[in-house]
Amino acid sequence: MILSVSNPVQSTWIFLVIFLPALFIFARRKTDNQVFSITTTQEFKGLAILMVVFSHVGYFLVSDHQFLFPLSIAAGVGVNLFLFLSGYGLTVSSQNKPQTIPNFYHRRLIKLFLPVWIVLAIFFSLDFFVLHLSYAGQYIAQSFLGYFPSADLYHDINSPLWYFTAILFYYLVFPLVYSRRRPWLSALIIYFISYSIVWWQPAFLQNVMGLYQVHFAAFPLGITVAWLLSKSTWPAGLNLRKSIVGRIGYYALFVALLILVGYTAYYSGVGGSLVKEQVTSLITMSAVLLLFLIKKFKLNLLVWFGTFSYEIYLLHWPLMYRYDIFFTYLPAWLAVILYLIMFLGLGWLLHRLTTWLSGKFMPNLSSKVIH
Repeated sequence: MILSVSNPVQSTWIFLVIFLPALFIFARRKTDNQVFSITTTQEFKGLAILMVVFSHVGYFLVSDHQFLFPLSIAAGVGVNLFLFLSGYGLTVSSQNKPQTIPNFYHRRLIKLFLPVWIVLAIFFSLDFFVLHLSYAGQYIAQSFLGYFPSADLYHDINSPLWYFTAILFYYLVFPLVYSRRRPWLSALIIYFISYSIVWWQPAFLQNVMGLYQVHFAAFPLGITVAWLLSKSTWPAGLNLRKSIVGRIGYYALFVALLILVGYTAYYSGVGGSLVKEQVTSLITMSAVLLLFLIKKFKLNLLVWFGTFSYEIYLLHWPLMYRYDIFFTYLPAWLAVILYLIMFLGLGWLLHRLTTWLSGKFMPNLSSKVIH
């Protein structure tokens, strides 16, 4: 059910007055010099998941798109961030700790699938027993196999899982083409494989092809950036904050990047050509990355969301759309705040459950996976 929001602009301002101070209350000065430290990577993931959640609320859950604007306009950038970080993380991990192909699949795919299986089991059960919704056996089977051929927000079991099929594809292809000596070549091969698929437009992916067409370049771009940084001569990574000469130059760049992010996010090319939309989204993503890399502080609230971003991504839409407990009864701004808090808690629980199951049945697997 699409929800109506009374005074959407006022509700957005109230939310911003609460959310933005909370974002900076937990800010702390950066102490590391690495380009993509673990903390910075989690910040990016936290920003990405909030971009997705805000967009799903502002454009698909409520009828008035003024609510949460302009926080709601960057879902595509968030998806590209996730894909970029996956390509980057897999490359760095493979460079530092080479694995055989079977070992890669064993470690990575179980960690990728286990939270999805848990979430699917929960929502299929809830839909059947609570909402009396039933799904075809083939649909259930292909969902547990990771094949999500559609992204219908209002009828699929969990429409954001179209992303899972995409990331599963990259996880399957990556170890087959990855070269430690030539990561750039691996990135190029994966790019052309992805491009060939979106050019071919196979019938079994027809309903999600539009999504793939605007996001297929982010993952190989992450591989490329990981390779470029590995070739750099800067000790402990490029310290961008110290490499900018003069305080004026630093703040001028910071403001310029803010303006670029705002402009390209607003004029995103959505509704125009797919090439323009993809390029604009990648420009926005790149500006966001650089902006976060040069800032002198870390946003711990984003780090918390980033730590459980995968779990939140899997949980958020069905809970808000089919099992809403806040929007129906509370002001929209308060509902969003409570959902964010709830998502953190449920994300933590799912993460702990997944970690426990991994340790119980697969003790040799690491408790951490780069998504």
